[in-house]
Amino acid sequence: MASSVAASPPPLCLLLFFLSLRPHPTTSYTSFVFGDSLVDSGNNNYLFTISKADSPPYGIDFAPSGGQPTGRFTNGRTIFDVIVQGLGDSSFPPPYLAPNASSSGTIFVGVNYASGASGILDETGSLFIERIPLGKQLKYFEETRDYLVGTMGENATGKFLRNAVFSIIAGSNDILNYLEPSIPLFEKTKLPPVALQDMMVSNLTLHLKHLHELGARKFVVVGVGPLGCIPYIRVIKLVADGRCSSAANRLIQGYNMKLSRRIQELNEEMGPERFENVDDPCCGLSFPPLLCFGRHDGNSSSVLCKDRAKYVFWDAYHPTEAANIIIANKLLDGDATAATPFNLRRLYSGRS
Repeated sequence: MASSVAASPPPLCLLLFFLSLRPHPTTSYTSFVFGDSLVDSGNNNYLFTISKADSPPYGIDFAPSGGQPTGRFTNGRTIFDVIVQGLGDSSFPPPYLAPNASSSGTIFVGVNYASGASGILDETGSLFIERIPLGKQLKYFEETRDYLVGTMGENATGKFLRNAVFSIIAGSNDILNYLEPSIPLFEKTKLPPVALQDMMVSNLTLHLKHLHELGARKFVVVGVGPLGCIPYIRVIKLVADGRCSSAANRLIQGYNMKLSRRIQELNEEMGPERFENVDDPCCGLSFPPLLCFGRHDGNSSSVLCKDRAKYVFWDAYHPTEAANIIIANKLLDGDATAATPFNLRRLYSGRS
């Protein structure tokens, strides 16, 4: 019998927030969702795949559909659906492959690109025939971005995407495929567990960086849950009832730890406090006369940086709005190193 541990209720997933998100509880926001069957809202309905949830009893408790299946791989709402409603929103981003996903009336709610059986690695889920690997999901997002640019222009699209939330919930299927017994004719030499973890983190990092290049700034990256405790793994690993596969959970814990460290590194590399230029003014020259001025026709100065969000200084004397936002947020919500004896939010709330 495989090694096992008692099945205490471990947390479902590891939430790794790329940026600090504090949405108002009644504020609607745009959300782009990437991942697997944990958050697929119906994309696999449009694929030739074994991985489908388009027939009863799936969706039996999903109120918006009247208990009819929608393609969600659960009886009701997905993790992401619950989060959306918990934040005060009532609209779910439609699946990308649905006919109405790119209409002007729905695209500003967001889009769900997630696909059951898919993984971070392209080959994951191949036995299920069609699925949308994470890399292809990003290709679909590029098409969405092109539509937005055609509708509202490049600058407005950039601002729109900076305020959107990008949720990535992937990796479970990569590990499940690794843990499954080898199938004759499809058997491959398995990587060492450490190599699998590193490959998953490396590939996910590339995808996150690509989304950042495309304009994403607010990320929610979710680690892999304790798959060693799900019924499927307990069966194939011959684990007794009431216990979990310790080997599977160790593999996942190692991956989550590496992912967490990489997310911290990415925050330092690409987070909101990182600027490409911390020396020169965005407007004007970095040598005398150090002036920022507009032309007589009202247009901007001819000496103006291309991306104001990447500069600390607006002119030779003052910070840019991007820098002001960082300073203001520290004053609003910072600890005693930023505002003493307490921050402005606490001051305005009347709590001493």
